[in-house]
Amino acid sequence: MKVWQCSVCKYIHKGDKPPEKCPICGVGAKKFVKIDEASIPGKRPKRKGAVTKLKTKIPTPAIKETGFEKIKSLLVKHHAHPVSVHTPNGILPAAVIFFLAAWMFDYDLLAKVAFINMIFVIIALPFVIFTGTLEWKKKYNGALTILFKLKILTASLTAVLCVTSIAWYLVDPKILLSPNAWIFILINVLMLVCAGIAGHIGGKLVFKD
Repeated sequence: MKVWQCSVCKYIHKGDKPPEKCPICGVGAKKFVKIDEASIPGKRPKRKGAVTKLKTKIPTPAIKETGFEKIKSLLVKHHAHPVSVHTPNGILPAAVIFFLAAWMFDYDLLAKVAFINMIFVIIALPFVIFTGTLEWKKKYNGALTILFKLKILTASLTAVLCVTSIAWYLVDPKILLSPNAWIFILINVLMLVCAGIAGHIGGKLVFKD
């Protein structure tokens, strides 16, 4: 049985032909390359003492990276994006819950707590977006399939809605007591939904599931 690997997300497919579309990132069959089964990470020979033949590869001269390019490569290598994205993804649900509670129970202190949480999110977002862009370009070759477009869209909406929420609260700290409070809450809920979708797609790409 032949083994095929997606050149974008590294998904492994076994079969006589590559799939028409990658089930993970959505690229077409042309993006799949045939590989040796022995080259699959973690793959070991089934029989004890079995010898695996490896294809001899002509070594290509390594491009020496310097300065900022080296830093960017290190950020991708050490998974800076999956690590950093946990900050907004962990704080956002709490912030939205606090805003909801402040609105429902008319408790201004909870709104202030939510606002402070949102400040931490907005501080983290530039680095999260930067590392996410790096990973997309370096690890996934800047692929623009439906999956990546959706991730970019939801991540962008999360950032825009977050800025909108913070700016609105700064302009009108009593927004949750006004008739427009439901719009403010809706913005925050939509922000949370977008962040959740972006996170789900990220997990799908990481775990190939």
